[in-house]
Amino acid sequence: MKVAYITGIITLSVMISCGGGGDDSPPPTPPDPVADPKATTLVFPENNTECNEGVVVDDTRSRVTFRWNQADDTDNYEVNVRNLNTNNTSTSRVPGTEVEIQIDRGTPYEWYVVSTAMGTNVTAESAKFKFYNQGPGITNYAPFPAEAVSPARGATVSSTSGMITLEWTGSDIDDDITEYEVFFGTDPNPAASIGTATETTFDATVMADTTYYWRVVSTDSQGNTSQSEIFEFKVSS
Repeated sequence: MKVAYITGIITLSVMISCGGGGDDSPPPTPPDPVADPKATTLVFPENNTECNEGVVVDDTRSRVTFRWNQADDTDNYEVNVRNLNTNNTSTSRVPGTEVEIQIDRGTPYEWYVVSTAMGTNVTAESAKFKFYNQGPGITNYAPFPAEAVSPARGATVSSTSGMITLEWTGSDIDDDITEYEVFFGTDPNPAASIGTATETTFDATVMADTTYYWRVVSTDSQGNTSQSEIFEFKVSS
């Protein structure tokens, strides 16, 4: 009897420890995926124009209100404004569709907006606009700095003929660019001019397995000039 009693306790203990009571509820529903933010469209300052709106702070600075359209699936906007003379960029992060930024007068700028959303690292970038912020006494503005088209910055290209066609874009508020001077070579700060052109292309002699650097100086009818950034590309072997 004593042995049977102990066996019963052991059996009951096993039944309790292995018994039911499990959770039969369904697994939690995963959250809906976060939609990728969409690119906005820029409103003001407009592209390739003179910005003559804003509040003058002093002879050298003014406050300009940058505006853009609401973008779908977007929580915040990162506004990037680059001084084309110095290449310095200021960045402002805002939830709305406008922001007032203090910038230099009589100076060319480029700006664009990056759309962001909470819950995702995906972003969307607007087009890039260039403008001149109005300055005192300026009646004719220098051209905007030229932008490389081909070869693209950092590209590796081939050339069976030993020639490469450099191509760029140029623009001017006054639409009076008269010529472009091309500086080209293997020096990272190219100082040797290879000629001038009235169009936005120029042929350059190249060698295989060599990295080249180039820049463009744009000149308008009033003698105003602007210098592009330095672009580089490599010719494959």
